[in-house]
Amino acid sequence: MQASTRGWLNGALGVAIFSGSLPATRVAVLGLDPLFVTAARAALAGILAVVLLLIGRNQRPTGAEWRTLALVALGVVLGFPLFTALALRTITSAHSLVFIGLLPLATAIFGTWLGGERPSRAFWAFAVLGAASVAGFAFSQDESGSLGADALMMGAILSCGYGYAEGGRLSRRLGGWQVICWVLVLSLPISLPLSVILQPADWSVVPASAWAGLAYVAVFSMLVGFIFWYRGLALGGIAAVGQLQLLQPFMGLLLSAWLLGESVTVTMIAVTAFVVACVAGAKYTAAAPTPAPGASV
Repeated sequence: MQASTRGWLNGALGVAIFSGSLPATRVAVLGLDPLFVTAARAALAGILAVVLLLIGRNQRPTGAEWRTLALVALGVVLGFPLFTALALRTITSAHSLVFIGLLPLATAIFGTWLGGERPSRAFWAFAVLGAASVAGFAFSQDESGSLGADALMMGAILSCGYGYAEGGRLSRRLGGWQVICWVLVLSLPISLPLSVILQPADWSVVPASAWAGLAYVAVFSMLVGFIFWYRGLALGGIAAVGQLQLLQPFMGLLLSAWLLGESVTVTMIAVTAFVVACVAGAKYTAAAPTPAPGASV
């Protein structure tokens, strides 16, 4: 199997896992403080990352790589989880998907800037068209936004797009699962004490659903999903594989329908089919980079 094909398959698995992030976060913050959710998800994932790195006995990153890892941590461990948790206190998970539709475009822009990728004009046409269709559909389904919450979601998208692109670039040298593990370990001295300080005063009053939401975003959204996602970006190209995120809102809406009682319409199915066509067009018109020699992606 070609590296680019493996990249797209890994990316698709990552997106499928990430699609549960916003509904799970929404469920978690209904019973837990957003700041605690942000810290605890990183701390729990960080502890698991320590175990994985000890088992793997991997070489430590270099000085320059540590700086890059710190920037990735600011984007995907702090920025995106915190901004979305704060925003989801006042908006629905459906409305947040308006902004998730812009994430593939943000990832592609950062990918061309940081990763030196040069997608074709046709690729950009598919990327913009796909982003516009997802955002337009999501906005038409829900108008619960507010200026403050929307600003937080924009901050989340910029933070996440940068973290995805920078992490995907570094994965070509370190490997996908190593990048997210080192990012989480680097964040652990901050995330672990904060999770202890911010923990609920009375755990017994927190509903089980909130703990389940926290468990999902900690294990799957913060760790397992990134293992597949960064490997996919490294093998298939940051800008190209990043377009798979266009499917995330629709996967998320299906989960929202199941968990939160939101409906699935014929319009949603039709727009999904159009977005799939945009993703296919982006894949066809974007060339995949060659992974760095010796990288264990």
